[in-house]
Amino acid sequence: MTARGSQRAPRVLVVDDEADLRELLELTLLKMGLDVDSAATLAQARGLLAAPEHDYQLVLTDMRLPDGLGLELVREVSAAYKNTPIAVVTAFGSADNAVIALKAGAFDYISKPVALDQLRVMVQSALRLNAEPPAGQAPDAAQAASRLKGESAVIQALRAQIERLARSMAPIAINGESGSGKELAAREIHAQSSRAGKPFIAVNCGAIPEALMEAEFFGYRKGAFTGAADERDGFFQAANGGTLMLDEVADLPLAMQVKLLRAIQERRVRKIGATAEEPVDVRIISATHKNLAQCVEQGSFRQDLFYRLNVIELSLPPLRERLDDLAVLTGAILERLGTFEHKVRLGEGVLDALRGYSFPGNVRELENILERALAFANDGVIEVTDLALKGARMVEAVVPLPMPAALPAAINEAAAPELAPAPSPTPADPAPAATA
Repeated sequence: MTARGSQRAPRVLVVDDEADLRELLELTLLKMGLDVDSAATLAQARGLLAAPEHDYQLVLTDMRLPDGLGLELVREVSAAYKNTPIAVVTAFGSADNAVIALKAGAFDYISKPVALDQLRVMVQSALRLNAEPPAGQAPDAAQAASRLKGESAVIQALRAQIERLARSMAPIAINGESGSGKELAAREIHAQSSRAGKPFIAVNCGAIPEALMEAEFFGYRKGAFTGAADERDGFFQAANGGTLMLDEVADLPLAMQVKLLRAIQERRVRKIGATAEEPVDVRIISATHKNLAQCVEQGSFRQDLFYRLNVIELSLPPLRERLDDLAVLTGAILERLGTFEHKVRLGEGVLDALRGYSFPGNVRELENILERALAFANDGVIEVTDLALKGARMVEAVVPLPMPAALPAAINEAAAPELAPAPSPTPADPAPAATA
């Protein structure tokens, strides 16, 4: 589609066969200073999208149309107009349809009856996706140095996937082994999204006592319980407009899973002691080192919550699958550990030793190994002996024993008594067989 001029108001396409709802959406968007085109059918919407004079910054479509499903339009816009976000309007309680639309590439969704405050927030988020930075402003976070270091094929593919995911509002489930960088990936998604200027709140779900979970997530009113001396916001209110990361989400108790599901679906929360709910606008990113699908099968995690959180899945590779990045990773870690006066560097053979290690703790373990080694290093030079790596594989990689190309079997066998001489047999024992 053609680039819009800097003086033109952003243009939105509304697709809905209900005249009353279409008119309500049009009036709301016009009051926001936007240009609006409307269509009642898929065919009309396709015609408007194909017109060369139209450059839409957002498409808003109903899921059910006279000549097809809005899901068809979602797929077409996602494929042909990659820079145009599309959002869907779903019937009340149709959470499954919303999830299907998000998986198909929808930017976001809104439920009927349409709450105008939520509509405005969603539209503003969509318009920020393609907004040009003001003159003189530094490039956005998407162009800055990535938090995910490395140049291996897997890490480059991961960064490309994150760049695509950042343009959506769909919930993301990050899975990966402990220490593989799940929070870094979540922060990267947030930094490249239209929410980059808003809060990023990371919550370790396994570290909150069960009795305090509701108060921590949703907040409480003054006097709601003993010790509630002041009103306090919860994690949802703190992350309003930004991103809420639920780390180790598999550790949530079942009772809290029910309340979390409602908050995600309704986009509203009620503080403890309050009589009314308040709207919240957060993007949910969850992470765990456990297999959530297995947790569902075992009954420790609700299937409906899993379905809501696992709209888009992002898998992080373990360090042992991207050992080509070791030089870059160690360089970044050593730069952080050193100072301007005292640089830290690796001695001869250290990088080879690290490549021979399996890193069960991934990048976090690499950091710990280098920090510990620095404590034993002389003059800031880390040697192989300072690493104190465990495992025979590392020893073989670092100090390979020189062996002749081929030795006759007889020589090997003759050498065995010299290495480990056998005790002299007692009279009752049979004599040992002579070596050849």
